[in-house]
Amino acid sequence: MLDTESSDQQIASGYKAWLSYRRLADQPGFESMAEQLSTISVFGSGGKEVLLKTAVAELQLGLQALLGKPILIIQEQEQMQGGIVLGQFHQDGSSGESFGTRYFNESSIKNAGSEGFAIVFSKSDNCLAIGAASPAGLLYGVFHLLRLIAAGETRVQDLNVAQAPANGLRMIDHWDNFDGSVERGYAGRSFLYENNRFLTTESDRMRDYARLLASIGINSLCINNVNVHHEETYFITPRCLPEIARIADILKDYGIKLFLSVNFAAPIELKELDTADPLDSRVADWWKRQTAVVYEAVPDFGGFLVKADSENRPGPFTYDRDHADGANMLADALRPFGGIVIWRCFVYNCKQDWRDRKTDRARAAYDHFQPLDGRFADNVALQIKNGPLDFQVREPVSPLFGGLEKTNQVLEFQIAQEYTGQQRHVCYLVPQWKEVLDFNTFAKGEQAPVKSIASGSFWGNKIGGIAAVSNTGRDGNWTGHLLAQANWYGFGRLAWNPELTAEEIAQEWTTLTFGHDEGVNALIIDMLMNSWRIYESYTAPLGIGWMVNPNHHYGPNVDGYEFSQWGTYHYSDHKGLGVDRTTATGTGYSAQYLGENASIYNSLEQCPDELLLFFHHVPYTHVLHSGKTVIQHIYDTHFHGAEEAGGLLAQWRTLKGRIEDGLYLQVESRLQEQAEHAKEWRDQINTYFHRKSGIPDAQGRRIY
Repeated sequence: MLDTESSDQQIASGYKAWLSYRRLADQPGFESMAEQLSTISVFGSGGKEVLLKTAVAELQLGLQALLGKPILIIQEQEQMQGGIVLGQFHQDGSSGESFGTRYFNESSIKNAGSEGFAIVFSKSDNCLAIGAASPAGLLYGVFHLLRLIAAGETRVQDLNVAQAPANGLRMIDHWDNFDGSVERGYAGRSFLYENNRFLTTESDRMRDYARLLASIGINSLCINNVNVHHEETYFITPRCLPEIARIADILKDYGIKLFLSVNFAAPIELKELDTADPLDSRVADWWKRQTAVVYEAVPDFGGFLVKADSENRPGPFTYDRDHADGANMLADALRPFGGIVIWRCFVYNCKQDWRDRKTDRARAAYDHFQPLDGRFADNVALQIKNGPLDFQVREPVSPLFGGLEKTNQVLEFQIAQEYTGQQRHVCYLVPQWKEVLDFNTFAKGEQAPVKSIASGSFWGNKIGGIAAVSNTGRDGNWTGHLLAQANWYGFGRLAWNPELTAEEIAQEWTTLTFGHDEGVNALIIDMLMNSWRIYESYTAPLGIGWMVNPNHHYGPNVDGYEFSQWGTYHYSDHKGLGVDRTTATGTGYSAQYLGENASIYNSLEQCPDELLLFFHHVPYTHVLHSGKTVIQHIYDTHFHGAEEAGGLLAQWRTLKGRIEDGLYLQVESRLQEQAEHAKEWRDQINTYFHRKSGIPDAQGRRIY
């Protein structure tokens, strides 16, 4: 098993990911830094709290690997000369002096907030001080310092950092099933379960996973699929809670709260009631009793994640109740324990015939939830996908962001690349996520970017944050495609600080994973930064999306996606293509946006090219802002995209011998598949639209 591999083997396999901690002996200033950071101590009489012990252990482990020398831990020392000292701002030493006043100014303490940290070099004590208001903040501060050092920062005497997370909830959702399968899992089977048993006590992998999560600031984890199967319904019962508690204990050591997805019809599923009506007092009492059982086993349990009335999942609609009725009933059960309900907004109950151009799945989330604004309890948060459909390579931002004023909201991304190559193609998603986070909703008629709405800061909401669907599994490198680790890492860094750029995050991840060869890193960063555009160019033109095989969603199938239920999503015929979502002649979806967004999307002349076919049905000869016709754009991008996919493979091959063979070979294999698969996408899409339109390629290229 990987747990028994040597450190070098784990680096070469990708298992250690961005915590490889490669030795820095050849870096400028290394010797003086190694001498400076030779000891660790905890201020005052602290050091017994579990998270603080974790922070000290992680700091020692990381520094010993980076510096290649033993690091001593000095116990119970209030004053020190040299080394690193950790402490909580308001903790007093034996002399009565607080750690905060000794090492930090008011501004640093304020900027660190309740969950952040500050790092400063004290000239008077000749030491590096890491301070925080909480032990969790100290752990984040330790990982930040290690990240800086591993990335090449050796001037520790110049450090003066204070930061706090922008989002209170920074969450990863697993779609793992108790049988060991993973819905939309592209990195092997689950490392949590197998054959309806728990794996977490059989290896160190769960603890290693918690380390990786904490190092990028993740503080919440839901460990089972939102599509709760029968066996997972027992997760909230004594049958499974002892094992659930063991997982929670591992996570607690790294400041991570455990959440569970629950089946809304659990009282029926467990054969204890004949109804799940949220307004039935028997149902409410059942959930209160069951929630108390969960908290008895897991005292710091975070709460429930719920998918209801979507894709055949049970919910309040069965009883002519609405989502607020369902969510608030569960919120009442959790309230005495400080727990929260995260209620997903991925709902659609419209049945669509392909001839019906007015029914629109994109409208569903807004139509269901916006009228309920203000009715949800204050310990309920609505989890809203970044777009109105389903994690496509290109779609507009969900209009629910901006449309809800009185409701806690959580933004949902998908790290798993369900529609973006399934971790077999490289597709660095951070640039896409940045566009979503920076999108101005025009709520209140002013600057109101999604990042400030999701965090809760714009409306002053009690709960806010960002969640994402996991892309990890049992594969040796966690993510199947090694470069897909950049999405996992990038999500955590953006959830902590949405102001980071996609390139900054790519630089961090690449350096931490591959080392300090500037040429190697520049090439990998270039590949990552171009990969989303390349993938989009040979798959989904101008905002169409969905042209994939049904069920598994991998590979081109222009008319394949759930055709009988939903229509083609592009409505192509011999005259044109695209979905009319305008107010005058279409579904009216564009009117769900605020301010100038509504008018821009509604206007054929103003709509950006990359979303044109999402909002408008146009002739193939329609001229884009680029000056090309729609059909020529489709031909050109698919030819060029396939060529660029082959270029990614050629780029990577220049790294042979410059990085570990284990890392090199696994990526080369994936890029070979991508290069060939991109040609398949090119040929199928171009052939389809050539036959539909009857228009040849203006450049005279063969359309297969």
